[in-house]
Amino acid sequence: MNTFFYGQDHLTSSIALKLSRKELEGKFSHKTVEKIKASADAVEQIAQSDKIVYGINTGFGPLCTTKISAEDTKTLQENLLKSHAVGLGEPVSEEISRLMMVLKIHALAQGYSGIRMETLERMLWMLETDIIPVVPIQGSVGASGDLAPLSHLFLPLIGLGKVHFQGSIQPTEKVLSSFGKKSLHLGAKEGLALINGTQFMAAHAVKVVERLHNVLCHADITGAMMLEGLMGSIKPFTAELHQLRPYVGNKHVAQTILNLLHESEIVNSHLYCNRVQDPYSLRCMPQVHGASRNAWIHLKDTIEIEINSVTDNPVVFDTDNTISGGHFHGQPIALPLDYATLAASEIGNISDRRIYLSLEGDTPGVPKLLLKETGLNSGLMIPQYTTAALASENKGLCFPSSADSIPTSLGQEDHVSMGSIGARKALQVIGNVEKILGIELFYAAQAMDYHAPLKSGKIMTAIYENFRSLVPPVIQDRVMYEDLEKSIELIKSGELVKLAKATALSEGLAFETEWSEMFEF
Repeated sequence: MNTFFYGQDHLTSSIALKLSRKELEGKFSHKTVEKIKASADAVEQIAQSDKIVYGINTGFGPLCTTKISAEDTKTLQENLLKSHAVGLGEPVSEEISRLMMVLKIHALAQGYSGIRMETLERMLWMLETDIIPVVPIQGSVGASGDLAPLSHLFLPLIGLGKVHFQGSIQPTEKVLSSFGKKSLHLGAKEGLALINGTQFMAAHAVKVVERLHNVLCHADITGAMMLEGLMGSIKPFTAELHQLRPYVGNKHVAQTILNLLHESEIVNSHLYCNRVQDPYSLRCMPQVHGASRNAWIHLKDTIEIEINSVTDNPVVFDTDNTISGGHFHGQPIALPLDYATLAASEIGNISDRRIYLSLEGDTPGVPKLLLKETGLNSGLMIPQYTTAALASENKGLCFPSSADSIPTSLGQEDHVSMGSIGARKALQVIGNVEKILGIELFYAAQAMDYHAPLKSGKIMTAIYENFRSLVPPVIQDRVMYEDLEKSIELIKSGELVKLAKATALSEGLAFETEWSEMFEF
């Protein structure tokens, strides 16, 4: 795909990210333009008529019964943006703001919102010109749409608010003037169409889909390396076992770990030893990692529905058919986001347990604390304190945001999703898990060092050598925080997954279920 047509083509998390990063061009087709214009014309006709329609010629929320005159409908829309821009806190990342714009353009371009073509073209121009609105992180309760964040996102359309431009935050008016552009005057319903919707939640969710996918892939890698380093058994990963409890995530994880350890001399060296079974953190990776993968699939599929939906209110079918409903309510994605947060946290929990296990000194040849000479040296005792702290922090963040609801708007909005809080929290937990996995990679490589001259298979050898090119083995106590930071950055970069795929391909190790399309987004 070279061009994506807003309002017409099917959007995925991956495509949304590419559009936000300008790796894919977004346009409006002739068919879409006609639908947008027809919807805008319908709204204008309603605004000029005596017919009372919520949000077009009435007030908002508890003021829904207050009639607004035709001459005041446009002022009403601009006042809406001004009064609802009450967000606080640090700005969200520019990427989140970009994603919000991409998702909003796609939703509005479907032709059910009454937005004018002029307004959509200005939004697309800002995105393409890298004039990105500053959006505070706090203020949405995830129902009636993400009202406060979306108000900040679209203040620049009327010349207000601030924007990221050329590496700094600047007043919108100054930036527009530098391009010879004037602010827009909103038409009937446009303000409401802009700020109703779930795009703040959904933009965060798209990032959750991307980053949790990366975490899950690397958890299999670090877990497989730790299994090898601790000379665990690969029998619990056999395909025939997992056909008896055939969760798709479990099967994928089991096969992936077998693939990663294919032809490992270390694994083959103890196939017939007298150890009966391994602790759960090694043996149950398919069940634990797999359950988190199943949660990820649920989130991915849910978000794909959400970002292709119309989520503002009222929905305009034509002049005679407008429906005031509740598509702005964030509950459909708030619950899966809380589920994904728990799924991410569990990956960190089991990783921390494998890290702890590696310190015990119960594996032949692998010393206690992963260092031969201890006493004078503490070895790798203390980084596990960090993973314990991170895992504990995540547990505190796992209380579901969607379990709460505080009525707003004088009781008109008497149930809210709090999905915006859950979405932000999910990314916080994932960030902590990236750190835990980075530390596990550091520990697992150290355990592997003690099995020379036995070698791993080709895929894991490539991963190990890549890591060791950045971080040398620990021989005696040294300052390790920079080593940990390098390891964490390697996890976040996704390079090890790419390396594993490339090595498998170059060695002709193409397994039927490896890197299944089901786990792409």
